[in-house]
Amino acid sequence: MAGGTGRAWLAACAMGAVLVPALTACITGDATERAAPRSVQSVSTARRAQLERGGTARWAVDALPATLNAYQFEADAVTDRVAGAVLPSLFTLDAEGRPQLNTDYLRSAEITEREPRQRVVYTLDPDARWSDGTPIGADDFIAQWKALNGEDKDYWSARNVGYDRIEKVRKGPERHQVEVTFTRPYADWKSLFTPLYPRAVTGDADAFNDGARTELPVSGGPFEVADVDGEAGTVTLERNDAWWGDPALLDELVLAAVPRAERRAALAAGELDIAEVTPGDAERITAARRTASAAAPDADDGKQPPPAAPSAADALGDLARARLEGEEVEAAAERYRDAYADAEHARERQWATREEADREAMSHLVVHRAFDPSWTQLTLNGTSPALTDERVRWAVARAVDRAALAEAVHGPADLPATPLGSHLRTLGQAGYRDNSAAIGETGTASAAGLLDDAGWLMPGAGAKAGRDGDAKPGAAAPAPLNAAGPATAASAALLRQSAAAERAAGDDDAAARTERRAEAAERRAAELAEAAATPPRTKDGAPLELRFVLPDGADAAPLRAAARRIAAMLATVGIRAVTAEVDADRYFEEHIATGDFDLALFSWPATAYPATDARPLFRKPRELPGGVLRVEQNYARIGTDYVDQLLDQAAGELDEKEHAALLDRADARIWAAAGSLPLYQRPQLVAVRDTLAGAGAFGLQTPRYQDIGHRR
Repeated sequence: MAGGTGRAWLAACAMGAVLVPALTACITGDATERAAPRSVQSVSTARRAQLERGGTARWAVDALPATLNAYQFEADAVTDRVAGAVLPSLFTLDAEGRPQLNTDYLRSAEITEREPRQRVVYTLDPDARWSDGTPIGADDFIAQWKALNGEDKDYWSARNVGYDRIEKVRKGPERHQVEVTFTRPYADWKSLFTPLYPRAVTGDADAFNDGARTELPVSGGPFEVADVDGEAGTVTLERNDAWWGDPALLDELVLAAVPRAERRAALAAGELDIAEVTPGDAERITAARRTASAAAPDADDGKQPPPAAPSAADALGDLARARLEGEEVEAAAERYRDAYADAEHARERQWATREEADREAMSHLVVHRAFDPSWTQLTLNGTSPALTDERVRWAVARAVDRAALAEAVHGPADLPATPLGSHLRTLGQAGYRDNSAAIGETGTASAAGLLDDAGWLMPGAGAKAGRDGDAKPGAAAPAPLNAAGPATAASAALLRQSAAAERAAGDDDAAARTERRAEAAERRAAELAEAAATPPRTKDGAPLELRFVLPDGADAAPLRAAARRIAAMLATVGIRAVTAEVDADRYFEEHIATGDFDLALFSWPATAYPATDARPLFRKPRELPGGVLRVEQNYARIGTDYVDQLLDQAAGELDEKEHAALLDRADARIWAAAGSLPLYQRPQLVAVRDTLAGAGAFGLQTPRYQDIGHRR
């Protein structure tokens, strides 16, 4: 899970009167904004008594995990999924992202003292033990604290936040208790020791660094790692028979690396049972389920098939011979026309049969839809020459129509079109508040006014370019040719035709969805056309041009589509965004981390602990000896001391109401800095076989892997 940080009070206060009223307005009031319930999560549920014990479920993942150690730099979402199924999680998250005591491991966990030191006592379930029979206890807590607190440099851990605040860990005053004492208050203490690794991993640096990459010595969850097969691209989890809680219903849970473009076919072929799919595939699966025919295939009536007609190839040969011989040419031509027509009809029937079989297979799948627990944002590089001026950053933020971007992403996925209004919480999350008013009044007029004030002027009437070809102040620089506008207009026309065909076939629901997509395409075509006709602003002879760096490849296609829309929006106020596609595998390492961009799009994972996890994302960069800038994960390279202070205070505030207020104040200041612009949460569309329960689009909620099973 990504981290995060804050920014500063002094710099935020110096931003000027333009934003101060908005900052005040956005952090007052009692209303908490929530996403529509259906966008939070969608999971196929059933009582355990309705499910059978046994069987296998195959779950698609993007790639095999580089490590099974969730505390290493290479850990990813698949690492977390494995850890959630095989290791203790002291607290899990509910649908609104609130930490909940996991009673499989804990009888209780509470703050027993606040002064002079915060003290937390965990009371473990007496039956909790590792799969080798060793009780889970204080020794495991102590080993993990020492491995992750940053003092022992032999441990290659990705982070030590939280563990560095612990003064000591020891056995509690009673049996099955663990007592943790902190050096200073820590509000996110529930994030610690989840997952909890056995001391066989955390008690030895070599085991921690290398041994836990492909195997775990023991399990402490409902499943255990049976095999990691790099050649087959699978991680196989088997039921842990030593597990003391509700036993896993499945014999095996197989995580299989399958490219997204291949998942629909794999689902239809029965090779997958759970898979996140694209909006297009989700629509096909939903349509197949809606229109699947209940009629059984006709039984064989025992009649002999009619004699085969001559093939088109044979008929063509006959026609060629007839023409050479000059005899019965018309009869041969007629036979060829008939044979060709029969062949075409046969191909159509064969295609229809395959399509029907595909629809039948997909009709046994259900698509679950929710907002993904991650958020896509536009990063503005504060060290880029034009973007060092906060007025230009504010202009970019105000010119981008976030609601239109959300509609373009959420509409095709049949989700409520809702832009994200927070850097620290996501839609539907407990405590979510839209603080985006801190960027001030949005729209082209406001953005244009800021650019005028910053000295970036639109081309003046009658102004001419200099002889050297550079645009002079007030002169128009020619807009680059762009084929995206005509292509988008053509796409809109095709969508209109598809909608008409669907409506003629009686599928009004599908037609309505296609018409919405056509309307969005028409709006985007108009935006692109306007952008192509709008020259950029200039200042001191230089055009206002920003390099928009994006990853290549099919998986990043939605990002590039969003970037085109953003570029069109910026063009309407005289900002030219020039897109540059780079190798996706090197996108972060060679471009984002090094600051080789002006604008960039990427996502951050959601978190239940923003005071901790948001700090490295927003902490004010610090200059190190030699002039090197330490940015952590703050790739905008913009920060303020005040936001740092607010997030630090929130991390140490044990009063939940005050903790939430500090986070909202920090978020408003992050908006005001205009280094990161939250746009939307991408759709989480998960196809699940209809015979399987306990799986779906979980959103923020922690899955209960032991409850995934086949219906009786």
